[in-house]
Amino acid sequence: MKRQLILCAALSASLSVSAQHYYTDAHNTDIQRHTLRVAPQRAEFILPDVNGYTIYKADLHTHSVYSDGDCTPEFRVREAWYDGLDVLAITEHVEYRRHEGKMLHFLKGYVPAGTEAFNNSIISKPADERGIQSDLNYPVRLAQETAQAYGITIVPGAEVTREPVAYGHYNALFTTDNNAIYAPDALQSLRNAKAQGALVMHNHPGWRRKSLDHPEFEVAAYGEGLIDGIEIMNGGEFYPKAIARAHEKNLFVAANTDIHDSATETYRAQGHRRNMTLIFATENTLPALREAIEARRTLAYSFGTLAGDEQLLKDLFTASVGIRTLRTDAHGRRTVALTNRTSVQYVLCVPGQNPFILKPFSTVTMNVAKDAPLRLSVENMWCSEQDHPLVEIAL
Repeated sequence: MKRQLILCAALSASLSVSAQHYYTDAHNTDIQRHTLRVAPQRAEFILPDVNGYTIYKADLHTHSVYSDGDCTPEFRVREAWYDGLDVLAITEHVEYRRHEGKMLHFLKGYVPAGTEAFNNSIISKPADERGIQSDLNYPVRLAQETAQAYGITIVPGAEVTREPVAYGHYNALFTTDNNAIYAPDALQSLRNAKAQGALVMHNHPGWRRKSLDHPEFEVAAYGEGLIDGIEIMNGGEFYPKAIARAHEKNLFVAANTDIHDSATETYRAQGHRRNMTLIFATENTLPALREAIEARRTLAYSFGTLAGDEQLLKDLFTASVGIRTLRTDAHGRRTVALTNRTSVQYVLCVPGQNPFILKPFSTVTMNVAKDAPLRLSVENMWCSEQDHPLVEIAL
């Protein structure tokens, strides 16, 4: 009997605690709502101001159902907000729209009988004389309408998509009319984009290739000055050699998702942050963002790795990490504390020693010799194909 009473008391207490996870709906008392089911919340990615600039988190390469993605532009905006982004480019493929036929079939009661999709996949073949009939500006407008409720800036864009080995793929950013970009000649397509004031980014330069060596088409495109930026990182791919190209040719660097499915599937479900192009700008407006990109104040961020200009990387690190002296012993040796005030995890190494990790919003202590500065190599920052910035901090 005593055991039964104890069991009943435990069960009663358990049910009581469980019941506390519900509350009565304010408008309908017949509904009990679970307290642990909360509204979706934005996962902030905290970065410091650097040299008077705010760092805006951007994804400059995304796709929706209006080319070959699996989500709507409206969903892309909401997803970007919850992932902590401030800027989003909608960059549908100009030459490839795999859902076009499905859309026409779904709308068969609204279009003339026998209407079929054409020129929806002309990556490796010429378009027919009718040209591209889809409105390639429409997905941008849909994203812009949704973005107003989230404070996200939409960069209008489109992707010039040709055979990847001989030609490659290129994002036109800050476009004014995506419908005026296509030409049978791929170089002319890039010229058309530049003629309307677009900046052109070379996408995933190593994708499906055996090296980053320039094919003939790239020699011509770079030679004409048609390329303004390059993806150092695309999805899970990282191209260290592209950093040197960016330095040599004065290109802005970028890290983008090139997302087709959901970011949850590709990043969050695996415990990762999505790729980001970090833009150092005065404000989150199209003119200010463009000014920053043209001035090459961008860094690439992917899977915890940062890449780009050495000085900009150093400036980001020194703005991210605070240092204070905790103790100085009788021999002048100091014990210092390094505090990471950001969402970036840093992998640090004192020359000649083993690397260590400084986690986000955490502090580590270390010893520094008398009258010596603190020297740290930031191992998860890349300023060239092989080099990491060496930061020297006076104490």
